[in-house]
Amino acid sequence: MKKLFKTSVLALPVLLASCDNDDNNTPAATAAETVTVSNLYAPQSGGQGQPVSGAFTKFSFSQNATVTDDSWDIAFRGTSIIVNGGTVIGVTDEPARTGVAAASTVTGTFASVTAIPAESTFTQDATGTYAISNWYNYDAATHIISPVAGKVYVVKTHDGKYAKFEILSYYKDAPASPEATSPSRYYTFKFAYKPNDNTTF
Repeated sequence: MKKLFKTSVLALPVLLASCDNDDNNTPAATAAETVTVSNLYAPQSGGQGQPVSGAFTKFSFSQNATVTDDSWDIAFRGTSIIVNGGTVIGVTDEPARTGVAAASTVTGTFASVTAIPAESTFTQDATGTYAISNWYNYDAATHIISPVAGKVYVVKTHDGKYAKFEILSYYKDAPASPEATSPSRYYTFKFAYKPNDNTTF
């Protein structure tokens, strides 16, 4: 698995930590911390009127890492985000769903989302339908993709735990004002993972 850069914000002192991509000793995230993942690369082939293909980049919240096995919770390819639950959407090269993952969209700040939403608000991937959708705005004049402000996703993980995450940027190194030439398909997002059965984050 590939470990990702992270910044941890603990409930008591604020600690800043980073790790190299090849550091296999990075601890998995716990419910006591908010983790920022930087530059998760989600390439694709095709697009702009051509058929889209290529492997999805699969991510595990509990491991705070990209994975290649069935322990993934969400996966990224271009602007598409899928969950490890439900059924296949019907796009080329998508992985099989082997877990129970689902997602609920909550309006608010990341810090304000402290409770698990009602079960009825969670959806899974299905034919032609993404559980996580409409997460960005596209500016046709500048061709810039910007995450929708105030949108937080609570995810039931592949094994029935919970995490919340917020997408911060779609561009490498998360520039404050990306340009059309800025390298894209590099996600920066923050998340908090709950390994226990508490109903709050």
